[in-house]
Amino acid sequence: MAMLPGTERHPHARAVLGAALPPAGAPSHAYLFHGPAGAGKRAVARAFAAELLADGAPDPESVRLRVAHGVHPDLTWVEPSGAAEMLVGDVQEPVIAGATRTPFEARRRVFVLERAETMSDQVANKLLKTLEEPPAFAHLVLLTSRPGDLLETVASRCQPVRFDAPPDEEIAAALVAEGVAPEAAGACARLSLGDAERARAVALGDGPALRAGGEGLARAALRDDLGARPWLEVLRVARRRGEEEQERIERQTAEALELLPKRDQRRAEREGAESARRANRRARTAAQDLALTVCGLWLRDVGCVADGAPDVAHATDRLGALREDAAGRDVHRLREAVAVVDETRAALVMLNATEELALEALASRLGRLLS
Repeated sequence: MAMLPGTERHPHARAVLGAALPPAGAPSHAYLFHGPAGAGKRAVARAFAAELLADGAPDPESVRLRVAHGVHPDLTWVEPSGAAEMLVGDVQEPVIAGATRTPFEARRRVFVLERAETMSDQVANKLLKTLEEPPAFAHLVLLTSRPGDLLETVASRCQPVRFDAPPDEEIAAALVAEGVAPEAAGACARLSLGDAERARAVALGDGPALRAGGEGLARAALRDDLGARPWLEVLRVARRRGEEEQERIERQTAEALELLPKRDQRRAEREGAESARRANRRARTAAQDLALTVCGLWLRDVGCVADGAPDVAHATDRLGALREDAAGRDVHRLREAVAVVDETRAALVMLNATEELALEALASRLGRLLS
């Protein structure tokens, strides 16, 4: 049985996709690739799409090269464009309508949908008919790191393909190769909870500042010393990241406008401005969520140390500070505090909460609970 590149350490994915590879295999009409972010789902989806589209092609290597660069006409790759969810427009024309059209040059058409868990019920219901009765030439691949958040009606119509989390040692080694100090790399790998993308987000760029902000908020609440409003640094970094992402999309829009006829420019400009605003919100929310994840993990680690189990702490490069914070702590209150942090994370992502007020309210709740 052939082995698809990228599935070497994913036995379930290797078995399912290897058996589906052409020319001997019989690929399913829909797959659900599930596993933590950074496990390799995206790369394997692209490799799988390349093999499906190269089947029967006069120049298979040309097909694989174009798929790798995202320019094959029979490959549609969808990323959610909403601030926190996939929009109807993301699937209506590209996927639902696209799946009814015969391939341009290959025997098949392949549709890959990233972050499928962000589908609203409306999007999922619109996609159901395509999942239930697709044309024989259409294959859909849904990617998710949170399969439990998908509608059961969607998940049940896809063949599941499991991707396993990479070991901490592998994540840490990759960070060291990017210039992160070994001790910090080991801690970031553990803080990522098997999510290699999160590990990079914590360790690189403005990640250390967000980590410091999240830990600073937790430690200030533990000391009942919130007067300096430590959450403001998190907001500052998040807003800067959002503005940079918005500017990037605006530059792309401006470049694209120069190539469009005048009759299409106003619509493209309006859509580009909306896309840039949503990109700003996504980047801000991701930064805040990262800091709050670290905040919750710090409180969890303090509880582990207070419970006499420092070996299971994630912030292995901060054990001295964890021991300091753990002295005399009530483990049950710490667990309650972690739940409070998780509530705020959900509110920021799903409820479009006012960011500064949400973080200030979180700090106040943590202070009352832990002081």
